[in-house]
Order: sequence, then C-alpha cells, then structure tokens
Amino acid sequence: MPKETLSPAECRDMMLAVADAIIAAEPVLTDADRALGDGDHGIGMSRGMNAVKDKLAGQEFESVEKVFTTMGMAMMSSMGGASGAVFGTLFRAGGKALTGAESFGSRELAAFFTAASEGVQTRGGAKVGDKTMVDSLAPAAEKAVAVAESGLPEAIAAVADAAESGKEASKDMIATMGRAKTLGEKTLGHPDAGAVSVTIILSAMRDYIVAA
Repeated sequence: MPKETLSPAECRDMMLAVADAIIAAEPVLTDADRALGDGDHGIGMSRGMNAVKDKLAGQEFESVEKVFTTMGMAMMSSMGGASGAVFGTLFRAGGKALTGAESFGSRELAAFFTAASEGVQTRGGAKVGDKTMVDSLAPAAEKAVAVAESGLPEAIAAVADAAESGKEASKDMIATMGRAKTLGEKTLGHPDAGAVSVTIILSAMRDYIVAA
C-alpha cells in the first residue's frame, strides 16, 4: 500500500531510487543537452548521483532534513559547474525547509519544493520562461502547495505531472540563459536538459511513494 508519510530511512531509500533513475537516464540527458549545449549534463548528473549513493547508502539519518541536505552537498562537491550549484541547491534548500520535520508527507513535499524552487532561482538567476530547470521546478512547487492537504501518493503524482508539463512547455521557449542562449531560435522544439532531470527526479519519487 502507498504510504502517507515517509520516515528518514524511507526518504533515504527514495533518494537512492532517484539516484538510480538519473544514472540510468544519462544517455537521455546527454542527448537533451547536446541539442542545446555541450552535452555534459548527463555525465555531470550521473557523477553527482553516484556521489549521492556513496553518501546515503547504508547510512542512518536522524531526520528527513539531513537526508536531503547530505544529498545536496554530495552533488555540489562532486559535480562542479552550474549544474552542481543549482541541483545541489535544490536539495540543500529543500532540505533546510524541513528542519524539525520527523517525517515526509504532503505538507513537507510542499515546503521542500517551495524552498527548492526559490533557492534555485536565487542561486542561478533564472525565472520561468528562460528555458531552464526552473520551467519544470517552479510549476512543480506551485502544484505541491496546491495539493498539500491531499494524500502523499496523490500529491506527488500531481507534482510530477506539473513538472512534466513544465518540461514540455520549455520546448516552445527560446533559451535566454547559459550556453544555449547563443543558439537563439535554434533552441525551439527542444526541452531544457535540466528540466528533463527535474521530471526524472519527481517521477522516481512518485514511483517510490506509490509502491512503498
């Protein structure tokens, strides 16, 4: 049966599943980034998630906050570059918003993604419409707040759908940030690689929660 709340140990296992999903998707992320940039996003994300596995696997955590902040630090320290900074910030900022939380439910999901979205936008300077990971992350955060009183399985499914819709919407945008902005209208028709990563993260979270 799906669970309504997750313990710190279950959050750890969920994030290990997220890491495995990103590592498996390295070729997809590489192809997505090659269309808009230098094609290194898949390699970077895979490296970051392997570091996450090293830090999380076999460890016991006293809080859900520590699971996410440890994950964020692992990504920042192993990936480097812009992706390391923003994806590390996603998990660190989201985790810090859960200080004092004893479990992870729908309200914690909303607090996590609200802080994650705000943190990433502050760190990277991107906003919705710039064709970045924010185009997937911001709608996910808004949906998480809207469904915060729903059960966790229903909430995470809605949030994952919102992220997917945001990623699809990024196909119709012209990049205004990073290397991709030099390509102008050539970026039309392609989703942002970071937005693809956000959808994979949320899909893996959904799959874990529904099956938990």
